[in-house]
Amino acid sequence: MFPEYRELISRLKSENGHFEKLFDKHNEMDQQIKNIEAKIEPGSREALESLKKEKLRLKDQLYDILQKADATR
Repeated sequence: MFPEYRELISRLKSENGHFEKLFDKHNEMDQQIKNIEAKIEPGSREALESLKKEKLRLKDQLYDILQKADATR
């Protein structure tokens, strides 16, 4: 996710607790979605769609933080 910001992501994860929490939550949700789609864990179609929407919301928040941090560099 966001390979153009790889270095900035590393820095923010160590300096910004809120960013780190959002980033980790996004990754957890991504894995949960993959597990449901692979039938490794149970989940309804509605639950899967809800997870995907929440993951996208988190991705948008992460991107906003990255853009603001990049603009101040």
